[in-house]
Amino acid sequence: MEKILIIDDDKDIAELESYILKSEGFETVIKNNGEEALEEIEKNYYDLILMDIMMPGISGIELCAKIRNNVNSSIIFVTAKSNLVDKLLGFEIGGDDYITKPFENQELVSRVKAHLRKDKRNNKKNNSNIIKIGNVELNKESFEVKKDNKTIDLSNKEFELLKYLMENAGTVLSKEQIFDSVWKSNYGEISTVAVHIKNLRDKLDKEEKYILTVWGYGYKFVRYINE
Repeated sequence: MEKILIIDDDKDIAELESYILKSEGFETVIKNNGEEALEEIEKNYYDLILMDIMMPGISGIELCAKIRNNVNSSIIFVTAKSNLVDKLLGFEIGGDDYITKPFENQELVSRVKAHLRKDKRNNKKNNSNIIKIGNVELNKESFEVKKDNKTIDLSNKEFELLKYLMENAGTVLSKEQIFDSVWKSNYGEISTVAVHIKNLRDKLDKEEKYILTVWGYGYKFVRYINE
């Protein structure tokens, strides 16, 4: 089931959009301002984002600019602003489509479904060997890792560990899970996980912004990061 984030300070409009999309089988979450939406986007993944432009605090334009580098999902502006300049600005900063209020229910559904289909096609076409989170990029085919477009030299095991963490970004992984999945052996000490985590941090995450320690359990690679 695709998840859609609805961002609109008009609670009635947001509830209407949610009702329409839920009736089509989508899961929806509503946030009524840009600040709450930004926090939500940093914590959870959404297949598509519907966003108003005119909101108090962080506007839709500002929010889109903040998240676009870290969010590959389609962003559709749903707003009363309909002049060409507003539309061009929305597209310029990373919006994918524009629906003007008031809208027809079926138009909203059709646009959402069209973008979800397009995103699925693009994901199949895109090189699935590349994982990019924030400024860290890992290529599973060439075994290259870059941060800020600079190549980071990793050992084979460090690379496999980073790949496993990034493939499971946003999920807390126990040391046992990591050891079983990366080392794939009944031999060796589980303490080697911590050693390799330290090595990764020394090489690409000294501020510990990407690889988080969950005390008493294990580690988590963040899903989104604002550099």
